[in-house]
Amino acid sequence: MSDNMAPSITDQHRWLLQFLGEWQMTGGCTAPPGGEPMTFEGRETVRALGEAWILCEGVGPGPAPGSEMRSLMTLGYDPARGCFLGTFAASMMTHLWLYQGQLDADRRVLTLDTEGPAFGAGGGTARFQDIIALEADGTRRLTSRMQQPDGSWQQVMHGVYRRI
Repeated sequence: MSDNMAPSITDQHRWLLQFLGEWQMTGGCTAPPGGEPMTFEGRETVRALGEAWILCEGVGPGPAPGSEMRSLMTLGYDPARGCFLGTFAASMMTHLWLYQGQLDADRRVLTLDTEGPAFGAGGGTARFQDIIALEADGTRRLTSRMQQPDGSWQQVMHGVYRRI
């Protein structure tokens, strides 16, 4: 069996395991041009895929009245590259988000860099960051932000996750 088929589990892999379980989420999105900001609630189930990956399965109301949104985030750590890797897919979009990120020195904030559609910025693509912060009380916060043409960052979505 090759080394890729028998991964060495690291402290970074074990760090991700603290997300396992059932979560209630409240959040919101900034207003699109000419629109109103949105707020929403949802649930998330996080389970392990072996010891190397976690799967974060979300469900909540969709953008159309009476619709449902489902999402799947995968997160793991690649020791050979020295970074966290992952993906995000959601039922209300066709873009697959590919993550690469780092954990801060205090092991409380995971910043995931990605690229995707430049919402409301005249088309094209933009750099994004999904930032997952762990609070001392066990709450976790997700902030998504998009880099603007001038290099500044604009928050586009936030969520607060509490264990059920």
